Amino acid sequence: MPEASIASPVAAVVMTQPPPTKPVASPAPAAAPGAKLKTSAFKVPGEGSSVVISVVTVGSLIALWFLVTNMGWVKPLFLPTPQAVFQQFYEYLTGQANDKPLWQHFLASMFRVFSAFLLACVTAIPVGIAMGMSRFWRGIFDPPLEFYRPLPPLAYLPLIIIWFGIDELPKVLLIFLSCFAPLALAARSGMRSASQEQINAAYSMGASYMQVIRHVILPSALPDILVGMRIAIGFGWTTLVAAEMVAASMGLGQMVLNASNFLRTDIVIMGIIVIGVVAYLFDLLMRWLERRLVPWKGRM
Repeated sequence: MPEASIASPVAAVVMTQPPPTKPVASPAPAAAPGAKLKTSAFKVPGEGSSVVISVVTVGSLIALWFLVTNMGWVKPLFLPTPQAVFQQFYEYLTGQANDKPLWQHFLASMFRVFSAFLLACVTAIPVGIAMGMSRFWRGIFDPPLEFYRPLPPLAYLPLIIIWFGIDELPKVLLIFLSCFAPLALAARSGMRSASQEQINAAYSMGASYMQVIRHVILPSALPDILVGMRIAIGFGWTTLVAAEMVAASMGLGQMVLNASNFLRTDIVIMGIIVIGVVAYLFDLLMRWLERRLVPWKGRM
């Protein structure tokens, strides 16, 4: 029998069978209206609020301080109890302490720090902008800035006293110098934040040199300038105690130094906490301004 006659029944059976079908996937359940679809388990680094963690951390530190001091593990001369520190804060706040009220010390320190800080903003930011835009001004201001920037304020404090006496001027000048260098260098660094494509695009649209600086370069430099302001005010509060060593009769730094001479650790810690809290509140204010003025930071 020929091979074609033998294979024909098999081929007919194969041809009559339906082709295999793929399993049909069941449709995904519809999401509830208004529900957010979770597309990935990964998040942006640093995303989310840390307020709760910060509150728990501060509460834990205070609880540890309370435990260590009230159990007698540390002598009150080295670390007083939270109750003693709060008692001194209450007495200074209500004017019952053997010293000037706390608000007088606070206003004196605020005047010195913020007058020096505002003066630094008015002078250092234009200097930093000029250094970032012109090699001529960079060549003039860069050597003195880099020379005195690493020097601690106590190193040139005696020279300031000899030159300007012991009134308010040397105190404000010392804080001003500590704020000037980081603010000027931050402004100088920020002037290079604008990309060359943005600058060329502005020129191609007919912008002048000053318009490019105002509308392109300065907005790009603003985040770095705000960071420099935060760093500068931190240096200002750090220098406050050294500035108020110069024959000061009022001020938070003077209050701390005077208490340390009499081994009043409770007053010393109270003053340190007040200085730290005020500096932290101002830093929070600068963060808020940064979110309002440069909302695009970190999103480009």
